[in-house]
Amino acid sequence: MLKMTDEALAAAEEEARTTPLEDFDVSRAERFAADVHRPFFARLRREAPVHLCRESEFGPYWSISSYEQIMKVDTDHRRFSSLGGISLGERNPQFNPRSFISEDAPVHPKWRKPAMPAVGPDRLGDLEALMRRRIAAVMDELPIGEEFNWVERVSIEITTQMLATLFDFPWEERHKLPYWSDVVTSNPGMGNNSLDEMERRRILLECLSAFQGLWAARKDGPPAMDFISLMAQHPDTKDFGDDPFTLLGNLMLLIVGGNDTTRNSISGGVWALNRHPEQYDRLTADPSLIPNMVSEIIRWQTPLAYMRRTALEDVEIGGRTIREGDKVIMWYVSGNRDEAKFEEADDFDIARKNARNHISFGYGVHRCMGNRVAEMQLRLVWEEILKRFSRVEVVGAPVRVMSNFVLGYEELPVVLHR
Repeated sequence: MLKMTDEALAAAEEEARTTPLEDFDVSRAERFAADVHRPFFARLRREAPVHLCRESEFGPYWSISSYEQIMKVDTDHRRFSSLGGISLGERNPQFNPRSFISEDAPVHPKWRKPAMPAVGPDRLGDLEALMRRRIAAVMDELPIGEEFNWVERVSIEITTQMLATLFDFPWEERHKLPYWSDVVTSNPGMGNNSLDEMERRRILLECLSAFQGLWAARKDGPPAMDFISLMAQHPDTKDFGDDPFTLLGNLMLLIVGGNDTTRNSISGGVWALNRHPEQYDRLTADPSLIPNMVSEIIRWQTPLAYMRRTALEDVEIGGRTIREGDKVIMWYVSGNRDEAKFEEADDFDIARKNARNHISFGYGVHRCMGNRVAEMQLRLVWEEILKRFSRVEVVGAPVRVMSNFVLGYEELPVVLHR
């Protein structure tokens, strides 16, 4: 199975080498699903780190592919706006829920701040104790010596339990949360056409209805540290209950943000260690490397491939002039593999000295506010794995999500060994 993957990668390397740069379109979701996107970004970093794609499924867009140039765009909130949305595709004006990630100041910090205590430093201790117990329970129920899908039994279940905790969502209905997250990202604007638009809208309106009930019950309830209570009781966000699209947009942002990064890094770490077995041996010999390995997993996997900005004025960057109104894509998946920043960047090195310098969480004012919770979950997962299993062996090629935005897994067949 691994040989088939390597053969596909070799074909992609040839295509990336021979295709004229003016014909480059790195937005094609099928390349990410096949895990053959990297050669195209490697060439962009070498030859055109600021590159204009004139024609694509999503219209013209600029690719920012080097670590240095991504940092320049991501920290320049005066000239690069989030208001156009964060994905390559344009938003549907008839169904366009607003959220703080697609807002600029002053709205962005005003809407973001109320939710932050749910994942803030003061909460981490309580969350860690709870999640360790839950992760241990998930691990103890896994079969030994039998093949199963790691994504379904471990990655999704652990992430779902954390999401249910952060929202104080009804426990018996918790599996709706990753389902709704997948519906949000099954989006033509992200290269996924698997869901009819009207069906997608119907499902998200069902999601809205569920959250409206929780919002109404908590807006006048006792103070609590879950996302819904914090926002429903804060003066800056309490009126979301009267604005259904804004309520839906912000809650779905928090669900997707809490789902995709952790879920796909839990799977990606297992895949990375199996692709680099010498690193697995290193980990078992020295479990103190787990915290640094967590950063390296997030760098190597890069769960979300990019973020979009829109130029608010003409900007010169990397010797190119980006015009006002142009769509600008910061390809985190490329910046995290930039050889100018990370030595032997395609290698998975659990002791990498600058692994924490990855940009998977973004940078600047839009940096992922739940990054510490994500890192904590990954650390706990690997601490509990090493207590129980000598190996999590991948026994077949992963099945990846069809998306140019979410670098995720649908299936990862594994066998556990004592």
